[in-house]
Amino acid sequence: MNTTLKLLAIILLSFTFTTRSHAQATSFIADVDYPYLEKLIATAKRNFPEMKIRQSQVNLAKNNYNGAKVSWLDVFTASYIYQPRNSQDLLQPTIFNGYQLSISLNIGRFFTKPYTIHAAKETYNIALAQQSEYLLNIESQVKRLYFGYLAAKAEVRLRSGAVIDGETAVGQLKYAFQKNEITFLVYNEALTSLYNQNAFKVQAELAMLTAKANLEEILGVKLEEVK
Repeated sequence: MNTTLKLLAIILLSFTFTTRSHAQATSFIADVDYPYLEKLIATAKRNFPEMKIRQSQVNLAKNNYNGAKVSWLDVFTASYIYQPRNSQDLLQPTIFNGYQLSISLNIGRFFTKPYTIHAAKETYNIALAQQSEYLLNIESQVKRLYFGYLAAKAEVRLRSGAVIDGETAVGQLKYAFQKNEITFLVYNEALTSLYNQNAFKVQAELAMLTAKANLEEILGVKLEEVK
């Protein structure tokens, strides 16, 4: 086989791989399912342990704030004195008999109470802001992991297609080699290319499974369970 024919065979093999690869790669955007993505985000917000911690912090801060608002009675102290009607105290005579109620005001607490309530309110607002920030963060994480998973799946399809093309090309070149139409060098290059494509496919499959595991970690459930 002359050099020109050998080069044509290699170019044809490479063109086949490239054509299939580009065709498979263009399907990635079409795989994005935004309604399903919203379900994934909702699932993560519902199941991820950190979300439960954030909600507990908000609830605690809210309870403290509500408690601070109704704690104004703390500045007052009520007490009573019982003076029997038939008793007489010559040293401290009194004109009142029976039960006597007295209310005292703690001036220090009275003036610091607004600051205490304000501090509790600010703590509650901070907890709400932190929860909102985390909600945005978890939404961003789910989107990033979902897109990464889809990209990994597309890569697997790409590599699978390249392997199929390689197997077809090797089969054709093997037949040509057996008929002495090409040299062993050309046939061997095709075998080497097919081996590389299989190796790339294994790596792509590993990346896809890893991407799926990362997404499921933040979801708290298997991906198949989100309907």
